[in-house]
Amino acid sequence: MQASALRTLLLGMLCCGLLLAVSPPGQAATPATPAPTTCSGFLQQTFLRLQDEKPQSLCQYSGKVVVVVNTASFCGFTSQYQGLEALYAKYKERGLVVLGFPSNDFSQETGSNKEIADFCENTFGVKFPMFTKTSVTGKDANPLFKQLSAKTGTTPRWNFYKYVIARDGSSVTSFNSKADPSGQPFLTEIEKQLAVR
Repeated sequence: MQASALRTLLLGMLCCGLLLAVSPPGQAATPATPAPTTCSGFLQQTFLRLQDEKPQSLCQYSGKVVVVVNTASFCGFTSQYQGLEALYAKYKERGLVVLGFPSNDFSQETGSNKEIADFCENTFGVKFPMFTKTSVTGKDANPLFKQLSAKTGTTPRWNFYKYVIARDGSSVTSFNSKADPSGQPFLTEIEKQLAVR
């Protein structure tokens, strides 16, 4: 009797397993893959993260308002790190990201990537994404800055030059080094772009 009950139980389990393995009519047998997210041309590239030099796709920032800025540790505008970090902290929940690109194009960023990372964190508490030292002007400019320069018709003339990219990548506004991250008209542009969904 016990052997018969066990056999019935096993047969029932086997049938259930087979039934579960077969998809009901009209339903996919495998889970649906998520719809691909769009990534604007500006963000379709990869850079090394400053802190550990691991590759980072900029597509992870798709759908955000992106501020791109070339930075330096020994510049009269270096204190703008503080304003950029405050901007990032204030607006990141609304969809803003600041991307920092240290550059020695103007001979004011001579340190190693580790030294730059330590300086940014220890001096200004920078939490916004930073990438390894790169060129932002001329023939050696990295692809992102080449595209931004072509789109706006202006290249960085000094450290802390800023570009504001719309959520969908359709427009880019440039701001020179003197534009304070906490002042107008920079904040007006940030607010305007954040209001667009």
